[in-house]
Amino acid sequence: MGITKFSMSKSSFVQEIVQAIKSVLPTSEFISLHEPVFQGNEWVYVKECLDTGWVSSVGKYVDLFEQKLAEFTGSPYAVATVNGTAALHICFKLVGVEQGDEVLIPSLTFVATANAVAYCGAVPHFVESNEVNLGIDVPLLNAYLDEFADVRDNRCFNRQTQRPIKALVPMHTFGHPSDLDALTELAAKFKLVLVEDAAESLGSFYKGRHTGNWGKVSSLSFNGNKIITTGGGGAILTSDPLLAKLAKHLTTTAKVPHRWEYFHDQSGYNYRLPNLNSALGCAQLEQLPSFLDKKRKLAELYEVAFSNIPGVHFVREPVNTRSNYWLNAILLEPDYASQRDSILAATNDIGIMTRPAWTLLHKLPMYQSCPKMRLSVAESIEQRLINIPSSSHLIDSIER
Repeated sequence: MGITKFSMSKSSFVQEIVQAIKSVLPTSEFISLHEPVFQGNEWVYVKECLDTGWVSSVGKYVDLFEQKLAEFTGSPYAVATVNGTAALHICFKLVGVEQGDEVLIPSLTFVATANAVAYCGAVPHFVESNEVNLGIDVPLLNAYLDEFADVRDNRCFNRQTQRPIKALVPMHTFGHPSDLDALTELAAKFKLVLVEDAAESLGSFYKGRHTGNWGKVSSLSFNGNKIITTGGGGAILTSDPLLAKLAKHLTTTAKVPHRWEYFHDQSGYNYRLPNLNSALGCAQLEQLPSFLDKKRKLAELYEVAFSNIPGVHFVREPVNTRSNYWLNAILLEPDYASQRDSILAATNDIGIMTRPAWTLLHKLPMYQSCPKMRLSVAESIEQRLINIPSSSHLIDSIER
C-alpha cells in the first residue's frame, strides 16, 4: 500500500516543488540561476581605465582591489589573479605541492579543484562529503586516514601507493562553510597543509571569522556567476608575508622589478588580474554588503516555501556559520531521488533555470583512476541535489 501511495504522489510532488519555487520568484519569461548585478560605480571606474589607458596588469585599481579584499575578509594579504583556478594553482605551488604528491579534495566540487592539482603534476585523492554542510566529512576522513595513511618524518604517505599526501583542501560548497576547526585539527594530526578552496564563499563566516583564514593559503573566485564579479578573476589569501610576496611574483611571470630590463628568475605565470577587471571588482565590493543581505532574504523565503513539503528540504547554513547563500539548493529525500530530473525538466521548461550538482569528479574520465575513499554520501547527494535561482536582484522584484 505504501509503494502505491508513493507512486501516485510522484507527479504531485514535482508540482509542489515547482510551485514552491514559483511562489518565491517574480513573474518573468526566464530566470537564470545566478547573474551579476551592475548598479554601482562600475561604469565610472571602468571608464576611468579606458580614458587613462591603464587597462592591463598595472594600475591603481589592482592595488585597491587587493587592499579592499583583504580588509573585507580580514586576511592580511590578498593577491588578485586572472581567475579562481589560477589562484588555486598558485596556492598549491606556494605550499610545495609537486609532481607525484597526492592532494585530498572532495569529489563533490567543481572540476577546477582537481584541475589545479593536476596542473602541478599531483594526484587528486577524493574524499567523502556530508549532508550538513556539503563539505568534507571529517570523522569519516579521519577514520580513513587512520587506516590508509602513515605519518613519518613529519610527512603523510598513502600506504597503498606510497606517494606523499601533501595537502587537504576543503571547499565551501555553495557558500556554506566547512567545519574548519575540525579540518584544522585533522590537517595537524596527519601533517597536511590546509589549503582552502573558498571560491564560492566570499562573504561567508565560520564562528565569526571569514572563510579563507584557516588555510596556509586560500583561493577566491570572481567569475561572472559569483557573488561579486570581475568578469573573470580570483585571488589568493594568506597571512604569510613571504608567501604573499612570492604569490605576486609568480603571478606576474616572475619578472624581477627593473625600470627597463626583462629578467625572470624562475618559471612564472601570467596570472595577474588586469586593472580593467580590478576596477569592476572595486565597484562590486562596494555593493557586497547589499548583495549579501538580499541573498539572505531570498534564502529565508525559500526556506519557508519548502518547510511544509514532505520529501525535500532547503539547504541552510550550518550551525556556527553565516553563509553567503551563493547558490541556493534543495535536497530531495532518498525516496524521492528518482524525481530529480522531472523537477529539473519541469522548471527549465517554464523558464526557471535549475541545475543538478556537478558530476562527481571521481567519475570524470581523466580522474577515474585516482585514489578515493568510499563516497556513498557524495554519490547520494549528487542524485538528490538541485540548485535553484539565487541572483541577489530577485529580491528587489519580490519586495516591490
